[in-house]
Amino acid sequence: MFAAPSVIGVKDTPPPKEYAMIRNLNRSALSRHAGRAAFAAGIAAVALAVVPQAAFASAEGWGGTLRPGEQRCLTARDTATYQVRADGQATGAGARFKVTRNGWLVYGTPSGTISGFAYEGRTSLGTFAGQGSYTVCATNNNATNTLVNIHIYTDGDLPY
Repeated sequence: MFAAPSVIGVKDTPPPKEYAMIRNLNRSALSRHAGRAAFAAGIAAVALAVVPQAAFASAEGWGGTLRPGEQRCLTARDTATYQVRADGQATGAGARFKVTRNGWLVYGTPSGTISGFAYEGRTSLGTFAGQGSYTVCATNNNATNTLVNIHIYTDGDLPY
């Protein structure tokens, strides 16, 4: 409770109205500041969700369980103009992975299944297959389920 000085010479008297007024103003101001802060945080969250990604660059990822015979493909949102990276991991007996550009095979893992792969095409290294739409796919050719993670990065979003 609020401890205010008592009126001169009188004990146990309620605090003067000035003290109550100051206390109420402080609570009111605090409430306004908290409301403004919450509003600003909401606006910032919306702004971050609406701001587009960097032009001509994308980073995509997917992870989940593939049943026997099932395939999952992931296409980069943006066209790769000078570099691309695709990678994937699989648990258990593994999976088969492939990378396509504009629907044509650029890279495929050897027959059978493997637990992980990475493909990089970079103009600076002479390994870039050309500008286009890139897709990475994982296929479970096993008799049991496998957990798969696949990623595809283009241009400025390559991790290194």
